[in-house]
Amino acid sequence: MLRLEISIAQQTLRLMQAEQCLRSYAVSTAAKGAGEQNGSFCTPRGRHHIRLKIGADCPPNTVFVGRRPTGETYTPELHAAYPERDWILTRILWLSGDEPGFNRGGTVDTLRRYIYIHGTPDSTRMGQPGSHGCIRMRNADLIELFDCVEAGTPVVITE
Repeated sequence: MLRLEISIAQQTLRLMQAEQCLRSYAVSTAAKGAGEQNGSFCTPRGRHHIRLKIGADCPPNTVFVGRRPTGETYTPELHAAYPERDWILTRILWLSGDEPGFNRGGTVDTLRRYIYIHGTPDSTRMGQPGSHGCIRMRNADLIELFDCVEAGTPVVITE
């Protein structure tokens, strides 16, 4: 069975099968570090799973707002027009926590916090924290990963 291992310290996401690493990707987790609390803008730790896969047939750089394609395609010009947008591009893997009281339920619910693995502009630096809580990936990497995993795939996020 496949699983994802995300290291906040190393800013990596690894696609694992048993003890073998099939692929490793640079990512960007939260600028504010690790944490589970709603409104913290931190990346939640612990055991999760992919709840939903969104954007399967969308072209690269499709812009999403509220998990729906806007009809826009990301360009530097669009970024200049909306410089404060937190760009969610290409695909979304929506995470759900598996640990009640830690990352599931109440004020620590990963799903209700809208924590995703998602694409980001190619100009965004990978390998260093910078998101608002989500796990950002390069668009080409995310497409590759998206095609390998299914809803239900386990995800472990460590500090």
